[in-house]
Amino acid sequence: MLRLVNQNRGFAGAVSLFVVLFVIYNILHPRGFSSAVLVQNANESVAIAFVAMAQTVPVLMRGLDLSVGAVMTLSACVASYLLTGSGLDISLGILATLAVGTAFGLLNGLIVVYGRLQPIIATLATGAVAIGLALLLRPLPGGDVDGDLGWAMTNTVWDFADTYGLADGGEAWWLAPFANIPVPLILLIGVALLVWLPFKRTVTGRTIYAIGSAEGAAYVSGLPINRAKLAAFTLAGFFSACAGLYLALQTSTGNADTVQAGAYTLNSIAAVVLGGTALAGGIGGAIASIVGALILRVISFYFRILDIEPLLQPLIEGLVLLIAVSIGAWRTFSVKNRLELFR
Repeated sequence: MLRLVNQNRGFAGAVSLFVVLFVIYNILHPRGFSSAVLVQNANESVAIAFVAMAQTVPVLMRGLDLSVGAVMTLSACVASYLLTGSGLDISLGILATLAVGTAFGLLNGLIVVYGRLQPIIATLATGAVAIGLALLLRPLPGGDVDGDLGWAMTNTVWDFADTYGLADGGEAWWLAPFANIPVPLILLIGVALLVWLPFKRTVTGRTIYAIGSAEGAAYVSGLPINRAKLAAFTLAGFFSACAGLYLALQTSTGNADTVQAGAYTLNSIAAVVLGGTALAGGIGGAIASIVGALILRVISFYFRILDIEPLLQPLIEGLVLLIAVSIGAWRTFSVKNRLELFR
């Protein structure tokens, strides 16, 4: 066990920090350790957790995706039009929303691989395109997201079963142990387990880590470099679309908010670093970034219960971001071959 912790010190430190912050927050909260507080916290954390997962994949290859917030915003705007009607209509709407984000991710990958542009430049440009399309779709906030779906996906398992008449309206005996679990957490963990972990174990997934560690060596070894880069950016687009889809369910609207898109992009980088993923690439993972995103959110929760002046929030969040990124860059001081810094 101790050996496992030593091998994953960044992740272990992030989990420990989150547990300490979350326990203290619940002790200070007037309604702490209750299902209602847990559901509220989950709702406020899932979107940034998905965006952090999206940012993780390019970072593992020593890249950055500056379009994740914009793609999330565009996906939310698309979802605000399509998540209504019959069950079939809503299902097709969900698939279309995810397809839009995934297509933007694939576009990023094609530009980086075949256009040979730096990821930071390519994604900055495509992010601007995504925000432009979002503004065309939703020049003003609005939307028509199915109310039952929005309620069921943003509350507890019992509420989900009650809304759709499953498990005797949520009263089935076997559902009782899970009744108070927030559905957003199940959604987040489900995507991580069903998408990220299987992908990580594929040759393409391992190649992403190899690119971040030593791209030249990976190329010489015959690993599928281009395929891995395309898959990485495509997966980032998919996770961003998941964030946008959930944001639309949570707010029942689409809103082409450029400030919000930029904030999510910046916070995704901070979450990645706080989770223990190295900006130098090759170390970390999407699960760790979820923990990093939860740490960021818990810090913001303290503003509410401690009655901290809201105007100070951007200042403190900016300092946390600066400290997190500085910690992530600390590893560069240990690089002996300075040419490595200019790769």
